[in-house]
Amino acid sequence: MTRERSLLLDHLEAERNHVLAAVDGLDDANLTRTMAPSGWSIAQLLNHLTYDDEIFWGHAIVGGDEEAIGLIQDGWKAPVTSGDEAVELYRHWSRRADAVLAEVDLDAPPRWWPSEEVFPFPPFADARQCLFRLLLETATHAGHLDMAREGIDGHQHLVVN
Repeated sequence: MTRERSLLLDHLEAERNHVLAAVDGLDDANLTRTMAPSGWSIAQLLNHLTYDDEIFWGHAIVGGDEEAIGLIQDGWKAPVTSGDEAVELYRHWSRRADAVLAEVDLDAPPRWWPSEEVFPFPPFADARQCLFRLLLETATHAGHLDMAREGIDGHQHLVVN
């Protein structure tokens, strides 16, 4: 594994762990209640990270995975059956994405790109850009989860000790 890939995957793992730490120990009521004026719950945000980031970027676009392509949907609107299920689904697809990201040629173009009706943006030039997008999305939403968690019980995630 190249130093660059190792560094990117280490940062992605740290941000995923940050996401999971922000939701650790929360009961279903707190995972599924509305946390923002726009109406999202923590479980919905986890679904967004799962469907719109891990499945979309990590599996469908970078990996060309047919199963993932078939699962593409608006993660914000994906049904939430329970908070625990949302956490487990996120863990499952994150672990699966690790295998894809560890092997993909970062200089190669994405293996698949959605139609303009699904994603009206030009294709990224290479898998590296997709990995950066996944990392950026994960880090951004880890911060949102920090704010939600602090509102629940005052817990604060310290990024630098």
